[in-house]
Amino acid sequence: MSRRSLMGAVGAALAATPFSTRHAQAALAEGPFEITRTEAEWRAMLSDAEYAVLREAGTERAYTSPLNDETRDGLFHCRGCDLPLYSSETKFDSGTGWPSFYEALPDAIGTMEDRSFLLMVRTECHCARCGSHLGHIFEDGPEPTGMRHCINGVALRFQPA
Repeated sequence: MSRRSLMGAVGAALAATPFSTRHAQAALAEGPFEITRTEAEWRAMLSDAEYAVLREAGTERAYTSPLNDETRDGLFHCRGCDLPLYSSETKFDSGTGWPSFYEALPDAIGTMEDRSFLLMVRTECHCARCGSHLGHIFEDGPEPTGMRHCINGVALRFQPA
């Protein structure tokens, strides 16, 4: 079993509820960010599922996002601030159940160390403009970068070309 298959299976098993959230919100990216909102403003503009992922670093269940199967040309934007994050040209089928990309658009995402998953250290990625949690980056993606940006579909909005 490949690491990607194992991580997908473990992630799916841990997400027994529609969205799992971290116990400690301290793992969220800290600003300052160009776009900031109060908790009330975030809650008013996001669905419960979007809020759980973007603002509480939750994870949607694998294979639940329609964006996982999106194949049209276009851009994937941050659900929190509409910043373009990923091009459809870098999207690939990772077999994990989440939209996956091998590269973000320039200056679109930030990263930080995430130690919230058992004893594993992961690379968390977030929107560079509003700090919203997007997903994680792994080193098992395709060429040319070898990276897999495993992104929660609920954190994205697709804009066809």
